[in-house]
Amino acid sequence: MNIYGEYHRKLTSAEAAVEVVKSGDTIIHGASIAEPPALLTALADRVRRGGLSGLKTYSSLAMAYASRTVLSPDLSDCIESYSWFANDADRARYRVGLSYYVPTYLHQIPRLFSEYMDINVMLTTVSPMDKHGYFTFGAVNDHPGAAARNCGTLIIEANENMPRVLGDTLLHVSEVDLIVENHVPLLEVHAADPGPVDDAIGRRVAEMVPDGATIALGIGSIPNAIGSQLFNHRDLGIHSGTFTPVMVDLIEKGVINGSKKNLHCRKHVFLLAQGTRRMYDFIHNNPSMESRPASYTEDPAVIAGNDNMIAISTVIEVDLTGQCNSEHLAGSQFSGTGGQLDFVRGAYNSRGGKSIQAFTSTTRKGTVSRIVPQLKSGTAVTIPRMDTHYLVTEYGAINLKGKSTRDRALGIIGLAHPDFRDSLLRAAEDMYLL
Repeated sequence: MNIYGEYHRKLTSAEAAVEVVKSGDTIIHGASIAEPPALLTALADRVRRGGLSGLKTYSSLAMAYASRTVLSPDLSDCIESYSWFANDADRARYRVGLSYYVPTYLHQIPRLFSEYMDINVMLTTVSPMDKHGYFTFGAVNDHPGAAARNCGTLIIEANENMPRVLGDTLLHVSEVDLIVENHVPLLEVHAADPGPVDDAIGRRVAEMVPDGATIALGIGSIPNAIGSQLFNHRDLGIHSGTFTPVMVDLIEKGVINGSKKNLHCRKHVFLLAQGTRRMYDFIHNNPSMESRPASYTEDPAVIAGNDNMIAISTVIEVDLTGQCNSEHLAGSQFSGTGGQLDFVRGAYNSRGGKSIQAFTSTTRKGTVSRIVPQLKSGTAVTIPRMDTHYLVTEYGAINLKGKSTRDRALGIIGLAHPDFRDSLLRAAEDMYLL
C-alpha cells in the first residue's frame, strides 16, 4: 500500500467530510482535548442551514468546541445530545432537559459500542500520520479506538499539536474513511491552585502513600495538593485514569519511575492527559508513556494487578453510613461515575492497596457541610457504603472497612467541621446509628 497516496485520496475539507452525515445518524465525537473543532463547526453549520435533523451526539468531558457547536442551544431541536461524563458544557443543559446523562462505568463504554449501539459516524482529533501510516489517538484514549472500529464512517482531524502517544493508541490510515487537517493549538486546562485546606489534606494523604506505590490521581486543587506533597517519596508508579501536570514534575524529579510496578514496569499508564502545553510536549513520543483504552485502564481486575495500588479521588458529599456522591449536585447531574468506582474496587483488591476519598469538610465558604446525615432522595450513589475504604478531610482520616454502622457514623462525624458535629450526632441518634 502507498500510504501517502491513501492519505491524500482521503484528505478533504471539514465541510465536505460532514456531507456523509445523514438525518437520524448517531455520532460520537472525541472527548476533552480530542474534540475536533473543524469537524464539529462544519457539522453545526450544516445543521443550521437546515440540512440535517434527528441527530444524536455522544460525548464525554465536553469542552469549548462542543459547547459552541453541537451543544449550542439553538441546535437542540435537531440534535439530541448525550454524555457519559458531565462537564461545564453539559451541566446547564441537564438542568433544562437539553442533554441526557448515560449512566455507565467507564471501563464498560467500549463494550457499549460493540454490543449495544449502532454508531453511524465517529469524529475525533488524532496526531499526524507517521512514516508507517499510523496516527495515534493522542492524549485522549478513553473510547475512540472502540468507536473507530465499531462505526459506519470514521472521520479524523489530524492536528500537529496533538502529541503522539505510545501504548494501545495506533490507528492505521487504511482504517480511516476521511481525513481533515486542522493544526490549531490544543485546549489547555489549568487546575485551581491549592489553598491552605487543600494543602492540609494533601499532607495527610501523602502520609498514607507508601514508597513503591502505584498511584491514580485526578484533576483539581486537592489532587494537585496531594501531588505536591509526594516529592520526598521514592519509586512511585502511575496507573491512572488521568495524567496531570504534577505527575510530570514528579517524573522529572525521579519520584515516579514505575520500577516497582507489577504490570508495565517502568511505564506510566494512563487513559487521558488533560493539562498544559508543557505536559503535552512531555508525553509526545515519550517511550515511558503508555495510553490505553478504558476497557483496560479502568478494569478493576487490571487495576488490582499492581501491588500497593493507591487510588485517590474526591467526592461532593458523604453520608453517615459511608455512601459517597461524586456526581450529583442540587438535584441534577454534575459530573459522572467515570472510573471512580472501578478504581475503588480495583485498589482494594490490590495487595497492600487502598482507595482514598479526599475532600474538604465544607463548601460555600464553610456554610455547607459535605458530610450529611443521609444523601437526599434521588441523589446518585457513586460509591456504595460497602465499597468506601478511606475518607480524608482536613480533620483526619478513617478506614471504614470492617467498622459497624455505629463506628462508621462516629468516625465520619469526626471528619466534619466542628460547627456541624453536634447536629450530625443528633441526626445519627435519630437514624438509630448510635
